[in-house]
Amino acid sequence: MVSKLDSSIIVLFLVCISCTSVKQKNQAYNITSTFITEKPVTANSHAATLVEYKPNQIMAAWFGGKYEGAKDVGIYSSVYKEKVWSSPQCLITPAVIKGDTLPCWNPVLFKAKSKILYLFYKVGKNPREWFGAMISSKDDGMTWSKPEYLPEGILGPIKNKPIEVTQGVILCGSSTESVEKNQWRSHVETYTESTGTWKKISIENKQNFEIIQPAFLVHSDSEIQLLFRSKHNKLITSWSHDNGQNWHQTDSLNVKNSNSGIDALTVNKNFFLLVNNPLEQGKDWFNGRNILDVEHSKDGIHWEKLFDLENQPEGEFSYPAIIQTSDKMIHVLYTYNRKYIKHVAFNLEA
Repeated sequence: MVSKLDSSIIVLFLVCISCTSVKQKNQAYNITSTFITEKPVTANSHAATLVEYKPNQIMAAWFGGKYEGAKDVGIYSSVYKEKVWSSPQCLITPAVIKGDTLPCWNPVLFKAKSKILYLFYKVGKNPREWFGAMISSKDDGMTWSKPEYLPEGILGPIKNKPIEVTQGVILCGSSTESVEKNQWRSHVETYTESTGTWKKISIENKQNFEIIQPAFLVHSDSEIQLLFRSKHNKLITSWSHDNGQNWHQTDSLNVKNSNSGIDALTVNKNFFLLVNNPLEQGKDWFNGRNILDVEHSKDGIHWEKLFDLENQPEGEFSYPAIIQTSDKMIHVLYTYNRKYIKHVAFNLEA
């Protein structure tokens, strides 16, 4: 017969086991957040990108001006050292071409294995008519090359960071929005550093999904996955089994998205993170962007919420970028009500 004392001990033992199991679940901790600047240098800020340009030091860039598409929109940058962001600086001014001033869009930072730091971006009146451009730095952003326009039909990484699956060959997720019908289609581009040449790779899309802004997940030495923003209230995915040379199995995932930009991160070959607006699309383009979360997955297919970055009755929290630095810290940047760029950092217990 079990005594009351024995019963209490058993209950306490089970509670301890339960507490231990909770601690072992995937979770974020040491979460901190701040704005890159409390006093934005432009009225509107959007589409941030970030890169670890030195060990545990990160650089951010975004476009800013009076409003998205205004003629004064340029690319701004800031660096993060010892947990402090530097004052934003204008890195690229609007382009004046044939007497017309054209705004900048969607910067993407990337540091290659060659130690060259790249900033890819777009120039044009709108996303249907823009064209690709880039600058590069060999001294970690102290000095930059002159702007170089990409070959016709090449846009470079459209929103999210590239990957370098083969040294010297940079794989970029790209997409187009047609002028006539605003048809969304995605593709992949490769940039070969040694020759400065670009190659375009198509993505199988038998179901004619309306998809843009791919994000990469790397599953093995040969298997890569793409996640896409879509017009279908959910994310779309596609797979390559030959290191990005061919793309197949394009299909929808059971992951809600409000037709808003995403980004994803390969923590390791068995654990992935996604930053996502997990609501359905509303009447207006900004509806459904009032919640922004971090989700996790072991296979890139089944996703669960890790935690909310933002969960408010209204507002726009969108266009995230996510990386992991050498100290294993996760860093996320995103647009905060089009006025600020917000930075959230956390550790991961996976």
